[in-house]
Amino acid sequence: MSFQITGIGTQAPSYSLDQAETARVASRLCCTSDEQERLLSVLSRRTRIKRRSSVLLEESGGVATHDFFRLPGTSDDRGPGTKDRMGKFEEYAGKMGLEACRKALRAAQLTGDRVTHLITVSCTGFYAPGIDYEVITGLGLPPSVERTQIGFMGCQAALNALRVASSLCGANGNAQVLICSVELCSLHFQYGWDPDRIVSNSLFADGAGAIVGTGGSGDNSNCWRILANGSYLVPDSADAMTWKIGDHGFDMTLSARVPDLIDRHLADWLDQWLAGFGLTRSEIGSWAIHPGGPRILVAAERALGITSGDTQVSRNVLTNFGNMSSATMFFVLEELIRKEARLPCVALGFGPGLTIEAVLFGEEMSKQGTARD
Repeated sequence: MSFQITGIGTQAPSYSLDQAETARVASRLCCTSDEQERLLSVLSRRTRIKRRSSVLLEESGGVATHDFFRLPGTSDDRGPGTKDRMGKFEEYAGKMGLEACRKALRAAQLTGDRVTHLITVSCTGFYAPGIDYEVITGLGLPPSVERTQIGFMGCQAALNALRVASSLCGANGNAQVLICSVELCSLHFQYGWDPDRIVSNSLFADGAGAIVGTGGSGDNSNCWRILANGSYLVPDSADAMTWKIGDHGFDMTLSARVPDLIDRHLADWLDQWLAGFGLTRSEIGSWAIHPGGPRILVAAERALGITSGDTQVSRNVLTNFGNMSSATMFFVLEELIRKEARLPCVALGFGPGLTIEAVLFGEEMSKQGTARD
């Protein structure tokens, strides 16, 4: 048996800022000239994001202050050190993860003591005992629950977690798997003027998502069951997207090459992968594409021969929440399922490598074949 979604929950911080205000705050921390301020404002508008949430706003009642990200004292001031940023992660990550998990369990009509496996996901922070411990103790999961942590895999990691969940259910048809993703991207805001960092500063936000699923049969007519997982490492792309631990938070490199790499490689690989199941792109009913940014969505649409209407849910999530790294996919899937989107559905995420991750959802495999990952 493979993993079938029975409940989804999402959680964003209580307070958010509109994109124009975040640009004004960022200019004080990154810009040293009027020209830089104008360019930052333009880049911020081009993200098509309206609002983004941050756990740091909890401490100021939603007002943009510099209590944590203080104004630079010198030209080489890069803000709080990684230790202080991780302190904030430990303070808030578990709370947000718990709320998302509670919603998912409630949607699945499942109590915590029934969960047999817990998968936690994050690339924006670490501590131990970690989010898994807080979920177990906060929700009354059995002390014997089997735990897996997926870390530092970036925006694609929700799909990696779904692969693990599918494998667990394949080995145990009675498994009840809870996946919890927490990403506090705002903790890694980078000071100073660097084009790559300015782009990432303008895109990322905080959020958490959770999915509950089982390998058993369900009575839901709109049954989102994992039929297949796929992965593809794009050649000569190691520098296109990187995520590394620095002295002042985690440093991201998001190259302007990423959309072109997606445009050139996505369709050929995906066509071959789908053909392993006797499927073509024209037979896909809906698309759950991780909205890493507007240019990434446009590149995926162009490569796949689909329209902005086919990615409207992804676009809405980006507009209303920003890029919450791995947690973003839970927001997209939640909305697609709520809208009873057509199956089969292909979910796609892009992460450091550059790696393409895919999940094929459907009620059942209509055509038999063997996956060619």
